[in-house]
Amino acid sequence: MHRRDEVTATADRILDRARVVAMVGASPSPWRPSHGVLRTLLDHGYEVIPIRPGVDEVLGRRAYPDLASVPEEVEIDVVDIFRRADRAGAHVDEAIARGVGAVWLQLGVIDHAAADRARAAGLDVVMDRCPAIELRRRGGVGRRG
Repeated sequence: MHRRDEVTATADRILDRARVVAMVGASPSPWRPSHGVLRTLLDHGYEVIPIRPGVDEVLGRRAYPDLASVPEEVEIDVVDIFRRADRAGAHVDEAIARGVGAVWLQLGVIDHAAADRARAAGLDVVMDRCPAIELRRRGGVGRRG
């Protein structure tokens, strides 16, 4: 399988299995890309937990200042990272520490060392892709099951 095919297969696996997505960098501003992606994920049947310091809610969903602030009983399937590449690694490490099954680094967010750490810890990893674009590629097919 070609590397691109592997990434697509991983993206599909995450989109098929995930129920709860924690979005680091979720914005309450409608013109920000993270806001649109959050709305798209909600529209496709995912529960989304916004992670954004100083914000109480995004699109009616309670926001948390960081991943560690989300109550432990809330099971998170994937952490979607909408931060600059130089800050992504810390959030990947938070996801690993929490025992999340996957991390998704958005378009332009590339941190190979963090991705390697996540894979070594057993997480599925998608990097430099957008779940909203992947959902369109799949014909709008979101969460199944």
